[in-house]
Amino acid sequence: MATPGALRRTYTRIASHAPWSAWAWRNTAFATAAIPPALPLLLGAAALVALPGHSALPLLLVLALRPLLTLLQRSRFRTLLGLDVPPVVHEHRWATVRGLAERLRSESTWRQYGYHLLVSPLTAAGAAALVLTWAGGAAGACVYAWYWLLPSDGELPSPGWTAQYDAITGLGVLALLAAPWLAAALTRIDATAAAALLGPNRARELERRVEDLAESRAGVLDAADLERRRIERDLHDGAQQRLVSLAMNLGIARATLTDLPPEARAVIDEAHREAKEAIEELGDLVRGLHPAVLEDRGLDAALSGIAARAPLPVELTVDLPRRPGSTVEAVAYFVVSEALANVAKHARARRCSVHVGGVADGRRGGDLLRVVVTDDGVGGADPAGGTGLTGLRKRVGSVDGTILINSPFGGPTTVTVELPCGL
Repeated sequence: MATPGALRRTYTRIASHAPWSAWAWRNTAFATAAIPPALPLLLGAAALVALPGHSALPLLLVLALRPLLTLLQRSRFRTLLGLDVPPVVHEHRWATVRGLAERLRSESTWRQYGYHLLVSPLTAAGAAALVLTWAGGAAGACVYAWYWLLPSDGELPSPGWTAQYDAITGLGVLALLAAPWLAAALTRIDATAAAALLGPNRARELERRVEDLAESRAGVLDAADLERRRIERDLHDGAQQRLVSLAMNLGIARATLTDLPPEARAVIDEAHREAKEAIEELGDLVRGLHPAVLEDRGLDAALSGIAARAPLPVELTVDLPRRPGSTVEAVAYFVVSEALANVAKHARARRCSVHVGGVADGRRGGDLLRVVVTDDGVGGADPAGGTGLTGLRKRVGSVDGTILINSPFGGPTTVTVELPCGL
């Protein structure tokens, strides 16, 4: 047995789709509004019947009125249905030769013609049938009222007239119940066709968005790289130079002030040592941000410095046919620096090799910068077990690169990174 709540919901749903509901009248108004934009084609068809020699007249009408018809259809969808069909953006104005040529070559123009020549007449015919359904249903449902309201000529009705009127009334009620669903079907078909034909091509639009996002991301990466360079210059030319000057003054004081008490000399010695350690830490920080040698002399010289400072022997090979972009260089430098730091901390390796070279990208076209770091350590590197490899993945993914880590237990560990040089 149905509960009162279920009955109430069922009644609410039936009432919301009844012939007198706002849903029914909104769809009916939208569907019938498709008739006026189809009138040019209907007039052209009538002229074709009246003037058989002018067979191109309907087509010429639609060709000439296509921009206006498209504007009217977009306004109809936006005003009556709340559906925004985005316009097709062209580079040149239509009044110029380039603009006309661009529109003739654009597939969106021919899709709009397809809508106006095929979909619009069909929806207009469906709207006319919908109007007849509403009118016929209303007239049939009220046939008894027409019988009593219209004047009689004094003749008696034919036998069985009540059965005929009952059938007409039933058909009229059925037509009134079916009209909202017919209006909804016309609305759904028209909206689907308009989204596919009147607006821009979705695949092309997605491609354009991907290109825009790629350009925006490249701009953000370049801006971040420039900001790192600015910070590196500020630290190198500002704070680091002041620390160097402080260490020099402390060294001079320690060498010249020989008659100071032992406690004062101990304080100077401690300050001098702390200043030199701060200089070293600041130098490491500056090199981690963006080393000056990377910008001045390229990836080979910068990686040579990393390999020379590593606590284990590193065999470095750099074979690049041309210098990649600054952003890709910075990512490759970070990859090698972080990989060697992980090897020194966790791998317990005796040797390590780094190979940097350029390869062709067979899938996407262009060139790739491939970085391969191999060590003879204990292996077992897990990207989910620490932040070092996770940071590598994020940094490589920021430029659409790929990273592959092969690290079985017992070693060796091989980290392969491929970066697109076209960024």
